[in-house]
Amino acid sequence: MDINFNSNEDHNKLLVSELNKKLLKVYKGGGEKRIEKLHSQGKMTARERIDYLLDSKEKSIEIGAFAGEDMYVEHGGCPSGGVVVKIGYIKGKQCIVVANDATVKAGAWFPITGKKNLRAQEIAIENKLPIIYLVDSAGVYLPMQDEIFPDKEHFGRIFRNNAIMSSMGITQIAAVMGSCVAGGAYLPIMSDEALIVDKTGSIFLAGSYLVKAAIGENIDNETLGGATTHCEISGVTDYKAKDDKDALDIIKNIVDKIGDYQKAGYNRIKTITPKEREEDIYGILPKSRADQYDMYEIIKRLVDNSEYEEYKAGYGKTLITAYARIDGWAVGIIANQRSVVKTAKGEMQFGGVIYSDSADKATRFIANCNQKKIPLVFLQDVTGFMVGSKSEHGGIIKDGAKMVNAVSNSVVPKFTIIVGNSYGAGNYAMCGKAYDPRLIVAWPSAELAVMSGNSAAKVLLQIEKATLEKQGEKITPEKEEELYNTIKSRYDSQTSPYYAAAHLWTDAVIDPLKTRKWISMGIEAANHAPIEKQFNLGVIQV
Repeated sequence: MDINFNSNEDHNKLLVSELNKKLLKVYKGGGEKRIEKLHSQGKMTARERIDYLLDSKEKSIEIGAFAGEDMYVEHGGCPSGGVVVKIGYIKGKQCIVVANDATVKAGAWFPITGKKNLRAQEIAIENKLPIIYLVDSAGVYLPMQDEIFPDKEHFGRIFRNNAIMSSMGITQIAAVMGSCVAGGAYLPIMSDEALIVDKTGSIFLAGSYLVKAAIGENIDNETLGGATTHCEISGVTDYKAKDDKDALDIIKNIVDKIGDYQKAGYNRIKTITPKEREEDIYGILPKSRADQYDMYEIIKRLVDNSEYEEYKAGYGKTLITAYARIDGWAVGIIANQRSVVKTAKGEMQFGGVIYSDSADKATRFIANCNQKKIPLVFLQDVTGFMVGSKSEHGGIIKDGAKMVNAVSNSVVPKFTIIVGNSYGAGNYAMCGKAYDPRLIVAWPSAELAVMSGNSAAKVLLQIEKATLEKQGEKITPEKEEELYNTIKSRYDSQTSPYYAAAHLWTDAVIDPLKTRKWISMGIEAANHAPIEKQFNLGVIQV
């Protein structure tokens, strides 16, 4: 190994170490004191509940762990968006589990909480996965009610989705393990089956204080909406559990009886680990997002037996298109090549840039994968489409539009891994969040933005200078450098993979060595949902 490899390896291992430290902090939710308080009430935390429910903690993936990161600081923060979401296995059946974290503002719903819950339901709907709700929430966070309550993608959409999933035959099971108040009371009751934990669980549209204020009735919360009331008087809930573990055991038994699902039929054989060392990814991936590297070497460490069949290998070389297997699943890979390449005419093309020929190749490859029913995996390290008179005269906009059209209309499941850069229209063409990937994750080396920090800072600097000069301020070289550094620092913080994950533009920031697991579990989830429409590109300019 050369010095450059070792330097890259050290850098990327430090990024993964930072990722793991951030995750450990996130896992503590609202902090040790609030966890202790929950335990003193005889309750488990959201994460403890999920870990007990799932067959294996290791065979699971977490959606949106960094949701809410560094957001709502003036309100005390909202770690993980106040809700934990995992895809895992219950009695061998793949399910998605959603658990309110009562250590974070008593499980109250912030705007990001609503967005994360809707993302969990979206995953369940797209993949027809059973969904389990572990409810322990004080309801909408009132100081921000205007940002969570009334709009189409707000709180009420949750219950609309409950109804839609029920009509689709998607199993929904809810356990009320703490507070479940006001509008939130509809979620468990709109599920197929509802459990409630005795003495700690409660469901009502209005608590005892509000009832007293509204109609003058004196009643305690347990009598108003506790387990005995709803299991023996109102009939609202179906099962009474004596404690958290009993409720979770009941869920396990219910899931165990669910029949098999109709499979989409994606091709899978026995898995073979990559022949090349997966850990070498750390040394191959450069420290600087501007540096070149060979994406083929990354692919070899992600695919089974390090083998792939490349499609149109000699054409459109800044995009790699290849058939391969990941954990036994057949996949079609579309990856940005980050090395400078030479065309058949001897012309040099920049790595990470999409040219007309590479866009045309990708469009044809996507069509082939749709015809063969092969899931698509996008490996993003893209700076955008090629610009300049030669590209414009060659029809780059037309060819780019064809690629975006193909990605948009693809009916096979798509999975996006942001390896490095994810800039501008390149993000769109390579299946960014707006293009419905079943799962989208970023490595710690990723950057998401309209353009790179350097380019954006230069543009923003010119705007800032012009504004100040109009106000009569003289801009010295020192002042210009200070402005540039301030602007770039602010912009760079927004390109961080953690900023993207906080806003749920991605589902997770992951260790590169967990990429195979995410793709495999994602395709297994997608296999629950047979394709119901044909691939059709619509109208495109040839």
